[in-house]
Amino acid sequence: MVTSIVTTLLAAGTAYGVGVAVSNASPSAGPELTPRVARPAHATPTADPTPTATPSPVPVAPVATPTPTETATPRPRPTPSLPTVVLRPGDKGEQVRELQSRLFQLQWLPEVTTGTYDAATKEAVQGFQVRRKLKPTGVLDRTSWRRLKAMTKTPTHDAMFNVFHPGKPILRSGDEGDQVRDAQARLKQIAWIFGDVTGTYDAGTVSAVKGFQAKRQIPVTGEIDRRTLDRLHAMTVTPSHEELFNIEPKPGELDARCRHGRVLCIDKTSRTLRWVIDGKVQLTLDARFGSTINDTPTREGLFHVYLMDADHVSKLYGSEMPYSMFFSGGQAVHYSSDFATVGYYGASHGCVNIRDYEGIKWLFSQVRVGDAVVVYWS
Repeated sequence: MVTSIVTTLLAAGTAYGVGVAVSNASPSAGPELTPRVARPAHATPTADPTPTATPSPVPVAPVATPTPTETATPRPRPTPSLPTVVLRPGDKGEQVRELQSRLFQLQWLPEVTTGTYDAATKEAVQGFQVRRKLKPTGVLDRTSWRRLKAMTKTPTHDAMFNVFHPGKPILRSGDEGDQVRDAQARLKQIAWIFGDVTGTYDAGTVSAVKGFQAKRQIPVTGEIDRRTLDRLHAMTVTPSHEELFNIEPKPGELDARCRHGRVLCIDKTSRTLRWVIDGKVQLTLDARFGSTINDTPTREGLFHVYLMDADHVSKLYGSEMPYSMFFSGGQAVHYSSDFATVGYYGASHGCVNIRDYEGIKWLFSQVRVGDAVVVYWS
């Protein structure tokens, strides 16, 4: 009997074990049964302990794990780089023509473009940079280019490639009067007319105008249009009464400071330099000065030559200054190829420009360090 009961209990335990296995293997089985472990027949049964309630854990609000913050590594402050170069001396091409045409609009260069970034272009760029308080390198950087474009109009194709069209004539063959006299006197100043000023636009005047136009790449018509007249005015000074009526001109009165000793007497009114020794004029030369428009006027007053250099090159502009005679800081009397080419159309950066090469060469051989320099208006 006991054996039968034990067998029955063991069978039942085995059956429950199979049920547990099946239940675990298949979620679709019936409710999970907790197996009871069979005790041996000879064991003294003990009362099942009263189950003790296991306290449910109190949920604790999760504490967010702080995200590590990256410590900003101080970056070295970048060193300012030089403005990017747009054009430099030696460059050639259409953009150089545009640069030259824009500089012409501001009267830094002649109207005719070359397409080559030459010494004259470099000097014009430097002058523009000085006037606008930019670093005067003579190299066109982005800052200088933006400033120049903002101050000028986009040049036309014709303007960039020197395709000039004749304008409406202001004076032509057969005309007479004061305007003709003025034009003839100006042409005489720059050696296109050698005879008398007549006031009649004759064949000689036509020939002189044609030569003047051809030299400056203006359409050659022999008639004076606005472009021709503007260029003529830029290269000359207003004729005096003596020049207009063929009267031997009297030299402007010497400043009192020019009448004693050895003096370079420079008259802004007549645009002349006179080399004077003890009140006697030894040589007279045409002179060109700095521009008040560009804030580079030639200083006025009494000075003395303190340095002479026959082969001087400007440290600021890189331009040649042959036969330089310095009298006030960086201002000097010297030969100017630009003055010889374009006349009074341009201006210096403060120096006294001379366009007669042989004249300044001779003068340089006569002047000594210590000689007086007087710059004045007569």
